[in-house]
Amino acid sequence: MDPEIVTIVSGLPRSGTSMMMQMLRAGGMQILTDQMREADEDNPQGYYEFEPVKQIEHNHAWLEDAQGKVVKMISALLRHLPATYHYRIIFVRRRMEEVLASQRQMLMRRGEPTNDVSDEKLSEIFSRHLQQVEAWLDAQPHMEVLYVDYHHVLQDPLSEARTIGQFLGQELDVAAMATVVDRNLHRQRR
Repeated sequence: MDPEIVTIVSGLPRSGTSMMMQMLRAGGMQILTDQMREADEDNPQGYYEFEPVKQIEHNHAWLEDAQGKVVKMISALLRHLPATYHYRIIFVRRRMEEVLASQRQMLMRRGEPTNDVSDEKLSEIFSRHLQQVEAWLDAQPHMEVLYVDYHHVLQDPLSEARTIGQFLGQELDVAAMATVVDRNLHRQRR
């Protein structure tokens, strides 16, 4: 893998990005994470987050250290990535109903309100957001994107791992990647 490329795992919150980070780590890639957000009932294998990512709009100095590594970033922050780097983005897609159900379950566990906005309204907002982000990504010459379906990963992790390795241009341990996919964590099904 080209050391100057920054690999990003992205998608909506609760779409399977932590699972993808776990796969890439098992495959042999170096991940950029600070472990500040600990594993919990919603993500028992961990979140694989890196706190400085959340400040990308105002500070992207950390990208220097992200070259040749993988970092997780929610889709809403992708627009703030500077054009001074080349990115390979693995964008995880998951059924909207499941994303919303998973988000609701996580909020309930935390004791936070879940009925501020209806699922129908959230689905409309997220769907419009995804359309805008995907159109924007398509127009970025310094970004390559692979869209990965969460359910395809669950159904055939070995094949998906091979596709990801080809996209990244890297020999990954695809067998190890496939073994970390835990279908038992697919709890919000629709």
